[in-house]
Formats: sequence, structure tokens, C-alpha cells
Amino acid sequence: MNPSTALGLVVVDELIRLGVRHVVVCPGSRSAPLAYAVLRADRAGLLRLHVRVDERSAAFLALGLAKASRIPAAVVTTSGTAVANLHPAVLEAHAAGVPLILVTADRPPELRGTRANQTTDQAGFFGPAVRWQHDLGVPDGRAGEAATWRTATDRAYASAVGSITGPSEGSGPVHLNVPMREPLVPDLGWAYHSAQPAQAAPPDRPAPPDRTGWTGLPADLAGRPNGRPWTQVVAVRPVSSSPDGPGIPDSPRTLVLLGDLPDPRHYRLVLRLARARGWPVLAEPFGERPESAGPDGPGPLPHATLMAAGPTLREDLTPQRILVVGRLTLSRAVAALLRQPGVAVDLVATQPTWPDPGHVVQRVYPWSALVTCALAVDRTDPDADDAAASADGWAAAWQRAGDRVHRAVAPVVERSWPSGPAVAQSLLACLPAGATLFVGSSAAVRDVDLARHRDRAVVLASRGLAGIDGSLATAVGLALADPASPCYALVGDLTFLHDLNGLLIGPLEARPDVTIVVVNDDGGGIFTTLEYGEPERAADFERIFTTPTGAVLARLCQAHRVDHRHAGTAADLVEAVGRPPRGLRVVEVTLDRTDRRRLQEQLARTAEAALRVRGAYR
Repeated sequence: MNPSTALGLVVVDELIRLGVRHVVVCPGSRSAPLAYAVLRADRAGLLRLHVRVDERSAAFLALGLAKASRIPAAVVTTSGTAVANLHPAVLEAHAAGVPLILVTADRPPELRGTRANQTTDQAGFFGPAVRWQHDLGVPDGRAGEAATWRTATDRAYASAVGSITGPSEGSGPVHLNVPMREPLVPDLGWAYHSAQPAQAAPPDRPAPPDRTGWTGLPADLAGRPNGRPWTQVVAVRPVSSSPDGPGIPDSPRTLVLLGDLPDPRHYRLVLRLARARGWPVLAEPFGERPESAGPDGPGPLPHATLMAAGPTLREDLTPQRILVVGRLTLSRAVAALLRQPGVAVDLVATQPTWPDPGHVVQRVYPWSALVTCALAVDRTDPDADDAAASADGWAAAWQRAGDRVHRAVAPVVERSWPSGPAVAQSLLACLPAGATLFVGSSAAVRDVDLARHRDRAVVLASRGLAGIDGSLATAVGLALADPASPCYALVGDLTFLHDLNGLLIGPLEARPDVTIVVVNDDGGGIFTTLEYGEPERAADFERIFTTPTGAVLARLCQAHRVDHRHAGTAADLVEAVGRPPRGLRVVEVTLDRTDRRRLQEQLARTAEAALRVRGAYR
């Protein structure tokens, strides 16, 4: 067995032992030993191989695979510009705390700096955007070198999931650079096709304990017995089990601003604590929206962007403290709440660096402090907590205001069809329980923010850097990672066009079950709501901001073998989306972007009028 073949098998074997279940491979010459090894593992049923021809979309596919499950997905590329195309997804994963493992093949050191073809300096390529990076030694058949490959892979995984710093505060992308010399193909006698896929275990289930025989590695290259990783990292548990442990102190008139969280399962934890403490919650439209009768109800108040005007309109809604949980990225109105004079701002950080662009945060708590508080709440009588919250009246005042705003705003949104908010409202209303909805950046996510109240979906988005890159590939990754959950996406036309290669799935690859709803206003409609879209600036607006393309989406879908249909009415959309996703489908809704600014102003006026009406406050 040549050294490059051995290295590929050892690295992939160690990834399997660590728990990696999805690997995205892009075709290339230098990465051939890794690709062969992943293919063999896929045929043995130990992981699932996904092949993509575009490295940028491949990296976002891996991001989607890891985003909801929180299990790192790996992406394998060849050298040169292939590595550079991973960078947008790496930046998003870094900012959003999504665990990715980048395994990039490289030329050996003697070819670096010689202008050899497809050779650049890949060591440290991603700079501070990765949690850990390592330039692996070139395999040369030395005794004991397999242990160095395995320990490096273990370090990569531990850093990706935050085993040392804590999974909620340190997960993110890592980079393992793998230089290899020729030969890059296995010996012809090496039977990569020997493992039969018919006996493969489902890739979303744990692999069987004895998974050491698939590689055929000799004893000096084999891993630990019983399929154990070479290095077992004992994950930290920074949460105190005592209700008297460190936590977040209660404070009168606390308002929670809930932003994007790395793990979608954490939203319910925040809502449970807020309910017990009597803290009203204004939330960006991510995670779940539990029904008021549920154990975590009453849930966030609706229409956070519109509700943010409450404290400036009514003294009884003005908080003494704002507790920010996660990262706020959507609304200027919500951000303005943090700058109100006399309001203390505390923050619960979900990353090693905390978000504070306004420089207003006074105290920062780790995520473990919030978990400690939630554990303490679980040990108390929830009815007593609810009674205390109700007696205080603070949460009740916000709840009444939220109900009034929703009753006023929802009919306006419904009558505005075919606007972006109306499309979002219709889509959310018909999603089945447990569905996953991925929302593109720019206008789509803000439409969901204006429309969302209570529904049965889990809403996810790429809010790390909030770019429109890779949105279709990310949605495909979400669908492939959890086939049991119906998967949908809501994006604008520019977001759709920006990642057309996300639809480029070859006939040998698994096809996802995902329905993509495209709001097509032929350009960047979001700019009409910003200062650039003011009527006085109309002369310069169309060419450099809305950037119409005139693209025919139906023909593009046809070229990618993707089913496409138009939805001209809300009933058409409900009928198209109401069927469970089967394969890759696109539903297009065409609308006029010139109405967006007027509708947003109308919704703001409607919400303001509803907020000014005061109810009884004790």
C-alpha cells in the first residue's frame, strides 16, 4: 500500500471513529487518495458520500449538513483555487459556530514556491476564520506516522465541536491541510469496490461498534481496538448542577432580545427560562414558535421589528434591563432598543467573542450561565413561577400589546398579496409540524420576521455573515442530513441565482426532498426599503442597487432537471407547498418590488397605532 493511499484511509477511518457521518467530495487529482477512501467507507455504510463539482456549493452543502445536527461534516478538495472557493462557507461557519472539517489536499513542500501547477500556500490559508488548523506531514512510510495522522484528525474534530471550550461556545470550522506525493492512486489489486452498499447501515444512525475491518489496513496503521478514536477527548460540562451555582440574576422589567443561536434546540431553553422569570421575549424569526398552551409557551411576541417601537411609545413597556441572547442581525429598530438611555444591557454569549456593535453591553454571561438558570427553574414549581410573573404584570402588558399588534398587522399582510410578507405568511401557515424552513438572507428573512407568529416549523438561516452565498446548497444539506423532517426554503431571486450550482446534483448522487419557494421581484427589492430607495434618489437606484437580471427561472430549473411551477395566488402556493416535499422542487412567486417600501411603512403605522392603546397594567 503506497503512503498516500494509507494516509487517505487512516484519516477517513479516524473521522468515522469520531462520529462524522457526511463527507462532501469535490473531484480533483491531488485529493484522489482521500476520495477513494471516502468512497470505500460509503460503500461499507459507515458514512454518506456526497459529490459536488463546485467547491463553493460543496462547502455550503457541508454547512447545511452540520447546521441542524451539530455533528461536523467534512469537505474534501484538491489544491489551488479549489481551497479558495471554500472561504465563503468557512466565514459563515466561523461567525455562526457551525462545526466543519475542511480536508484540503496539497502539493508536497518541495513544490511550494516553485510555481508548480495548482500550487499555492495553503497552510494557514483561512487565517483566524478557523478554530484550529494544521499542515499534516507528507506520508513517506515512516514507522509511527499513522499515529500523527490520527491525533491530528482528533484535534481537528475536538476543535470543530468545541470539546475543550464547550460545544455552545466554541464550535466552528477547522482546517486539516494534507500534502501528498505521487502515486495518488491505489494499487490495481486494491479492491475498493469490495464493500457492498446493500448491507450499508443508514448514515444517520451510529455505525456498528466493530467498524475496523473496512480499511484493510495493516496492524501498524490500524486504529484503536473496538472502533475507538485514537484520542478520546472528555467533553467539558461547564454547567453547575446546583440551583445555587453561577447563573443570570433576575432583574425587574427585563426584556429579552433573542437573536440567532448556533443550535436550534436552544431556543426552547431560552423561552422556558423567560417564561418562568416573567421576561417578555422579542425574537428574530428563528428556531421554534411554541403554542401558548405548550410547556414552553407563550413563546416570543410576534413581529419583533414592529414591536420594538413599544418602549418609545409607552412608558409601561420601557425595560430597566435588556438581556440579549444570541446574535441580533436583522432590524435597526431592535438594535435601537439597546441604545435607550438608562437601560442596562446584559448579554449571553454563544461564541468566544460576543456581539456588541453598539458598544452598550455592561455584563457578558457564558451560555453555561443560562443553562444553570434553566436547570434551577426546572427544579422549582412552574406554577409558582407563572403566578409570580402574572402578578408582576410586566410580561402581561407586553403580551397584550403583542396580541393587539398581531391582530392589526396580520390582516394587512394577508391583503397585500403578492408581497414578500404575504408569501411568508402563507408559507408558514401551511408547513407541517416539525418542518424545517431555511430562509435566505436579505428580504426573505425580513419578510418572515414581519409575518411570523405561531407555527409548527423550525426556521433556520445563515446569519453568521448574513450573505446570500450558498443558500440553496445549505438547504439541500439540511434536507439530506434529516430526511425525516420535511424541508423547505424561502429565498429571493438574486439569492437563488447566486447559488444555481447548489441545484447541480449529479444522477449518481442522493436527491434531497426539499421545496424551494422563490420570491421573484427581479432584483434586490430590499434596497427599496432603505435610504437608497428614497424616491428622491430614483435616478441612480435601478442600475446599481436593484440590479434586475431578467432571468427566466423556469428554464434554469429545466436545465438542472428540477421541477418548477408558478404560484399566482396564495391558494396556489398553499396547494404547492401543502404536499410533502418529494425530490427537488421550485415554486416561484412573482411580485412587484416597487410596493415593498409602501407596505413596510403601512405596517409600521399600523403597529404604532396598536401599540399606543394601553391596557390595564398592574
